[in-house]
Amino acid sequence: MGRAFEFRKGRKMKRWAAMAKAFTRIGKDIVMAVKEGGPNPEANSRLRAVMQNAKAANMPKENVERAIKKATDKDTANYKEVLFEGYAPHGIAILIETATDNNNRTVANIRSYFNKCNGTMGTQGSVEFMFDHTCNFRIPNKNIDIEEMELEFIDFGAEEIFADEDDILIYAPFESFGAIQKELENRGIEILSSGFERIPQITKELTPEQVADVEKLLEKIEEDDDVMNVYHTMQE
Repeated sequence: MGRAFEFRKGRKMKRWAAMAKAFTRIGKDIVMAVKEGGPNPEANSRLRAVMQNAKAANMPKENVERAIKKATDKDTANYKEVLFEGYAPHGIAILIETATDNNNRTVANIRSYFNKCNGTMGTQGSVEFMFDHTCNFRIPNKNIDIEEMELEFIDFGAEEIFADEDDILIYAPFESFGAIQKELENRGIEILSSGFERIPQITKELTPEQVADVEKLLEKIEEDDDVMNVYHTMQE
């Protein structure tokens, strides 16, 4: 198995956001998708992907429809995707994806978390190069030959395809998202969920005491309402 498999296995062992926070994140994704490509999912591939993720997270259909309607209102604030970078204690690189309607607030908050937990907020590009930006798709495992599918989807950018519980996960570089989404839809393969992740190229093993120091910072960052995802180079 490759790095995507190991990364995914490690992430599954970690805490996941509370359901309310997951819904908030999906709501922001809906606003950004609608503002970018309109409210019709048939003509907006990004919105289709977000709606699939909402279904996978058991977000009520009426909540999704309400979020789409709200996003079409010109008075609804748009969210800007901003990436923050820095170091936690013990040399652990941290990459933070945010969606914010007030960049000054988000910058101030993220900087305060680093300062309070003995970390260092970095400049743009200071740690991003340490992570591979990937896309992923989860599909049902309905009598699919994974090896055959992997050979077929190499042409669309797929790098790793593996079984995960009762489903199949496809990993590819970030820029291959559109091509793989289109091919899955053309083949009539249901997309249960999809998304993007940043996989660390190298991880660092810490002592339990050092892990606690890093976890303290990660928890503060993850609790922020503007934060969508947090990635780091600490070995899981």
